[in-house]
Amino acid sequence: MEFNFSLPMNVSGVTEPQSSIHVILDIFCLVILGVTFVLGTLGNGLVIWVAGFRMTRTVTTISYLNLALADFSFTATLPFSIVSQAMGELWPFGWFLCKLIMTVVDINLFGSVFIIALIALDRCICVLHPVWAQNHRTVGLAKKVILGPWILALLFTLPMIIRVTTISLPYGTVCTLDFAPWAEDRREKLRVNIIMLLVRGIIRFIIGFSMPMFTVAICYGLVAAKIYQQDLIKSSRPLRVLSFVVAAFFICWFPFQLVALISTIRIGKGLLIDSYDFTVMVKLTSALAFFNSCLNPMLYVFMGRDFRERLIHSLPASLERALTEDSGQTKDSTAHSPSPSSNAELQAV
Repeated sequence: MEFNFSLPMNVSGVTEPQSSIHVILDIFCLVILGVTFVLGTLGNGLVIWVAGFRMTRTVTTISYLNLALADFSFTATLPFSIVSQAMGELWPFGWFLCKLIMTVVDINLFGSVFIIALIALDRCICVLHPVWAQNHRTVGLAKKVILGPWILALLFTLPMIIRVTTISLPYGTVCTLDFAPWAEDRREKLRVNIIMLLVRGIIRFIIGFSMPMFTVAICYGLVAAKIYQQDLIKSSRPLRVLSFVVAAFFICWFPFQLVALISTIRIGKGLLIDSYDFTVMVKLTSALAFFNSCLNPMLYVFMGRDFRERLIHSLPASLERALTEDSGQTKDSTAHSPSPSSNAELQAV
């Protein structure tokens, strides 16, 4: 079972002989998932502790706290995925945990992607419109706006909540989507599932990846343009950080989204995916995509200025300083002089 963007694998129940390379790749995928689980729970847990319990609530801390909550909730479910993959995609945990785990995974992966796009949009507004941000970017507004990604994530997860279930097959029990439980005819059941999986795959590629990626790229592109235009920061470090954030998000998610889109097209053409080579490809790209959940604390929190020095001094204190917004914001003095708030936001990116 491939979590979240899953498409039925090996639906025929016929297994191909595994070569030594396949076995090694399988083990490698499990190791990556294990590393993601450890780093993700520890890193995001630390962010939740600092941003949620040690710091005063600000717009920035609210955004990072929700991002960490989404990534922590997702990475906490990875042991179930590891066990399932180790058992050849079988599901030994029962119907309730199947529906619960898959729902939690779907909501938090959608929520994480949407929150990343929201953070990028917030940064862009702060840099391009510092005066407006200083007057209107309040904690109260942030608490309301942050509900948007979660509501959208819940809406796009409804098919998962309603239709995910366990199915008993000759070779074992699997946790998967069943869009036509009422259909008794096998061909009709297959036809409905193919149509729904095709729609689901297209929606996920467009809304779950392309639109957030486009938003992040545009926002950070505008920020980078202002850095060069007004020479707000002579060092190129902030631009390198922004470029790394966008590149990491794209590198982690694009291979899996591409494979998922190919899977969707194949299923739409009636080609059931039972090739073990293709299954391994899905596992590898999904492991890379999931690894982004443990990168987010480093990409969005830890990569502040002078991080190494602050990390050596105190990790919790480093996180707290990295998340704290500059309170010394003042109004623009002239049309040719960048505002302190604009400088502060660029330094914080």
